[in-house]
Amino acid sequence: MSNDTSINVNHLIDNSKLKPFHFTVFFWCYFIIVVDGYDVMINGVVLPLLMKEWGLTTSQMGLLTSMTMIGMMFGAMIMGVVADKFGRKISIIICVIMFSGFTFLGGFADSPVELAILRFIAGLGIGGVVPNLAALTSEFAPKNIKTTFVTIMLSGSAVGSVLAVLVGQSVIPEHGWRMMFYLAGLPLLLVPFMFKFIPESLTFLVKNNQTEKSKMILGKFDRDIQINDATTLVLTEQNAQKASYKELFIKNRTRSTILFGCGMFMALLMLYALGSWVPKIMINAGYSMNAGLNFLLVVCIGAVLGNIVGGVLADKMGIKPIIVATFLVGAVSLYLLSYNPSDTIVYILLGFAGASASASGMMMYSYVAQFYPLDVRSTGIGWASGVGRIGAIVGPIVLGLILAMELSTTMNFVIIAIPALIGAITVALIKNEPAK
Repeated sequence: MSNDTSINVNHLIDNSKLKPFHFTVFFWCYFIIVVDGYDVMINGVVLPLLMKEWGLTTSQMGLLTSMTMIGMMFGAMIMGVVADKFGRKISIIICVIMFSGFTFLGGFADSPVELAILRFIAGLGIGGVVPNLAALTSEFAPKNIKTTFVTIMLSGSAVGSVLAVLVGQSVIPEHGWRMMFYLAGLPLLLVPFMFKFIPESLTFLVKNNQTEKSKMILGKFDRDIQINDATTLVLTEQNAQKASYKELFIKNRTRSTILFGCGMFMALLMLYALGSWVPKIMINAGYSMNAGLNFLLVVCIGAVLGNIVGGVLADKMGIKPIIVATFLVGAVSLYLLSYNPSDTIVYILLGFAGASASASGMMMYSYVAQFYPLDVRSTGIGWASGVGRIGAIVGPIVLGLILAMELSTTMNFVIIAIPALIGAITVALIKNEPAK
């Protein structure tokens, strides 16, 4: 490469060929998101055991479970500020230390209050790490595979959920529920390697005039690049000014903005309600603890496959109709569970329900990003994500209250199907054309 006086960092990354550096970034981001997914799903795996050991009601357990979600909501906001001030790398590592460390400490909790506090703090890390991982993966991926890299990386969360259930089935019968929390601390051993191998955001380095560190990373994209003291590193500045939330409610966007929030609320309510309560619902229906975990495992596997299949179909057939169809698949599957089918059919229907709950939420993020123009896009995503997190908090609490009413298993599944149906109607009412 010639000795240019200026180098556009974003342009260089976007047009780079895949190098070992790309896979290093992807590996660490994927590993962390898998661990993140494990820590989230711990709630659902140990919930029936905690209720029995501590004598908790379903409403009390729903509140305890939601403490993680509340922490996630605040974590996403707080760690974004940390990333802007101190860098994305340090923000990610702080999050790993928080959610691995405080989940590990959860194994020593002697009361619901202690565990609630620890889960809230762990939730700060769980919620804070995801947007930072997505941003770092997106920043370093070549433009032609950027979406693929980010989508596959984010799917690691569902893989972590599957891992949590498998680990629970292996260790709980012999070692008890606390071992699930102890094992969550293992990633702390890898923190020194994260400091060594996870790169800092080039955008952050360039903006803060950390030229030498920037040059070292740029060399991993192109070894022939020549940079000297006269070389200026520049960024492709897009959307420099963040739009206010008021922008989402003008220019005929009000209806769609409200509907996006409602759709995301329903998707995450359904996802976290299922993830938290499926084992308990099935145990109440007469199944064993191990069978309840098997049902949760199927929900998690369905989530992994749903994300992949949903993304492929959305690219080929349009994202809006696929989201509507995905919600409807969830509604129908959950409703059919109310007919007391055979165990084989129960597994199949729960798999479809898990696929619907996860894929609908994942695709809603993409739909929001495609809908809004660039100058309000990040604000629109923030709005939908914020409302969705409220659904994630409300879901376990509401379903816990419903279970406390001691309704039949049939009625429980009918009630969970309602948010899926509302989600389908909500997305169907969104205008087809993006707001200008």
